[in-house]
Amino acid sequence: MIRPADNTKLDFSLDISFDDILTNPILDIAARFWESDRYEAFQICYRSMRIIDDLVDNRKSGSNPVSEGEFKLFDRMITDWLDSLQRGTATDSFQKELLRVIRIFAIPLWPWEKLADAMRYDLKHNGFASLLVFLRYCEGAAIAPASIFMHLCGVSKESGRMVQPPFDIRTAARPLALFSYFVHIIRDFQKDQRDNLNYFADRVLAKENLTREDLVQVATGGEIPQSFRSLILQYRNVADYYRKKARFTLDHILPHISPRYQLSLELIYGLYLQIFERIRPECGNFDTEELNPSPEEIKKQIDTIVSGFEPK
Repeated sequence: MIRPADNTKLDFSLDISFDDILTNPILDIAARFWESDRYEAFQICYRSMRIIDDLVDNRKSGSNPVSEGEFKLFDRMITDWLDSLQRGTATDSFQKELLRVIRIFAIPLWPWEKLADAMRYDLKHNGFASLLVFLRYCEGAAIAPASIFMHLCGVSKESGRMVQPPFDIRTAARPLALFSYFVHIIRDFQKDQRDNLNYFADRVLAKENLTREDLVQVATGGEIPQSFRSLILQYRNVADYYRKKARFTLDHILPHISPRYQLSLELIYGLYLQIFERIRPECGNFDTEELNPSPEEIKKQIDTIVSGFEPK
């Protein structure tokens, strides 16, 4: 059970048990502090995005490139799914629930539109030519879902109607989303390579005289060259740049939202920081076991964040 030191200031966190969900995604852990209807909205929104993302990732993880015919088929599926959201006409029971949540919480549709753009890019391209191209891809793959989370943190009900967050959700979500995503890239390096997924930009690899084949070799237990350590250092530095921007942004927006949502954002920041601090470019092995905190370590970090939390 999570029990803050001062129960009166965080009564919404009493008796929340994380024992069974410590291996869940960090966003899900953070959203557990919300009211049940808002948590349900989060689950439905994120499930809708996972459906599309997993559809593409599962195909990309195959050894054969996506053919033009396959691209047209996937593109039509994504377009039809998005069109039904834009028209507000559900094609199945799940989409009906999604549209209900979108209406109740006045969620904008652009995050799903941006996600669709990123998934089309994934299907059409094999990797990223540059870091700039990757950051543009992140607008849909990372910032769009993070913006929905930020919207659900900031939207409020006044006089029977939903009032939009007192800040731009995309601007507020971007640095935390990018910090989290770059940490993801390093943490999941081994798993992604084994699934034929690569998120390291080609120009950055070339600068270090690395090839994609070199990444596969390292991921499967081969010798770790200094050039690869330099690559990880560069991506860790990018993650740190966005970490600092995320901390600055959070400090400015937290006073404008309720304590339970403040705490959920602090948990996201703190749990990704825990992973970030395990990245050791100079001596790490960069395998799954090394970069993933254990459930016990995650629980300890949650306890630390909750017990030290002071509402803004």
